[in-house]
Amino acid sequence: MATSSNLHSRQKAAVAGGVGTRGIFADKALNAELWDVEGRRFIDFAAGIAVNNTGHRNPTVMKAVAEQADRFTHTCFHVAPYEGYIRLAERLNEIAPTGTKNQTVLVTTGAEAVENAVKIARAYTGRAGIIAFSGAFHGRTMLGMALTGKVMPYKKNFGPFPADIYHAPFPNPFLDYSSEQAIAELERLFASDVDPARIAAFIVEPVQGEGGFNVAPREFLVRLREIADSHGIVLIADEIQAGMARTGKMFGFEHAGVKPDLVTMAKGLAGGFPLSAVTGKAEIMNAAHPGGLGGTYAGNPLAVAAANAVLDLIEKEKLCDRAAEIGRRISERLNAIASRQGMERIGEVRGLGAMVAFELVEDRQSKAAAPHITTRIVAEAEARGLILLSCGTRLNVIRLLPPLTIEWDVLEEGLAILEASIEAAFSDAATATAA
Repeated sequence: MATSSNLHSRQKAAVAGGVGTRGIFADKALNAELWDVEGRRFIDFAAGIAVNNTGHRNPTVMKAVAEQADRFTHTCFHVAPYEGYIRLAERLNEIAPTGTKNQTVLVTTGAEAVENAVKIARAYTGRAGIIAFSGAFHGRTMLGMALTGKVMPYKKNFGPFPADIYHAPFPNPFLDYSSEQAIAELERLFASDVDPARIAAFIVEPVQGEGGFNVAPREFLVRLREIADSHGIVLIADEIQAGMARTGKMFGFEHAGVKPDLVTMAKGLAGGFPLSAVTGKAEIMNAAHPGGLGGTYAGNPLAVAAANAVLDLIEKEKLCDRAAEIGRRISERLNAIASRQGMERIGEVRGLGAMVAFELVEDRQSKAAAPHITTRIVAEAEARGLILLSCGTRLNVIRLLPPLTIEWDVLEEGLAILEASIEAAFSDAATATAA
């Protein structure tokens, strides 16, 4: 039987060092639990980075995939199209919150969805420029990295990047940077660096993922929509991490009541199978010429079957409502911990729905980042059987992304482990400071 130590040695010899991993070698998983090759059980508060919103090996998803596998696994949609792709496109067209008739293209990864959204926006407007935001994450391809507003570990040593990409500041109320300041800087960008008549699109996350679960304030998205309209700019909502019921609504933009032009989806769309989509206003989507969109594996039949099952589950099991309740329970627990004496290193608890994070600081006055505490909490939780993820441009945020189908007792067990891990990490830090 393989052991973690053995697999670590084999990985080091066989896998490129640039592929960052953790020390958990998975053997099996079910819903919100994962077991490693040595039989250790973990509660999963990562969900494959918001991919397994419907849990590991959801029976409905697995049944749909098995039934599709009995028919065919690949034809290439360009060669022999199939009903499942068309049905999924129809359903995404119906739910994407643009406020008008939509069309869809299916591809494979989040970065691929982002790149296709940019291609479509450029084709529609006849312009080249794209504005993304500080702290953003839009993928690891060259264009995805250019759009991403976080250097480590995504951009360092990989340039130069494609031209005509600009970054504007993203609001951060915790660090006293308001929507008004961010919009003012965007206007200064137009005045000093690029004519808005050259900008094809804004691309923005309603909740920044890698950036630290910073929620876009409603007033910021409203102003972006207004500015986009005034200059003929396409507004792209990157819903890759926030979408598919994760925030308590199907899409994060819905919390602000703002209607984007294009929506990118991936991660939770297909319950663990690689699939992504761009859905948007038909007028804009149709700007690309025939043959300009797609790919050999785009809209893989197995992943499409999984995605149709995921949409069924979200509706049948009311996963938007469940996400809101999960988020409420997590936030209440974290705020209760943060209010206790000695827990002042928890600077803020924030998020939407079941997309919750807390930021670690040296103290609440200076708000200086405490990435060393963040690392300790993640390691302590792993040792106790809980999988956590960190994020943030200052590397000091812990994000919680349990499956939306997690059993309530498993959620409570995970939160108890989280609380114990925070206490242990803070105690270790206090001891180190005293020494």
